[in-house]
Amino acid sequence: MAFGVNRRELNKWKERVGKGEVAFITHFWVDERFPAVKSVTKAGCADLEKLSQWGKKYGLKKDWIHMRSDGFPHFDLMGDTQLHILKEEGLHDHIKRFIE
Repeated sequence: MAFGVNRRELNKWKERVGKGEVAFITHFWVDERFPAVKSVTKAGCADLEKLSQWGKKYGLKKDWIHMRSDGFPHFDLMGDTQLHILKEEGLHDHIKRFIE
């Protein structure tokens, strides 16, 4: 279950992803499969090659791209990987809001 973002933030992420930008959205998340995880960042881009190349620089494999039926392909970033990438991408507001 996702929560902590509003419709405007979600729509802005979808718009940027649809335009072929690598875009980020972080939200609180509860999933019994990952009891220690409290948030997830979705790094998405409609251009799969661009997304794959972006992920490669962080050691993410193309096979890990989540292909949703409604579009909006993305990597799900959690834990230490999430924190590292958010820092590298300069997304300190995501860290402050959802991780600290």
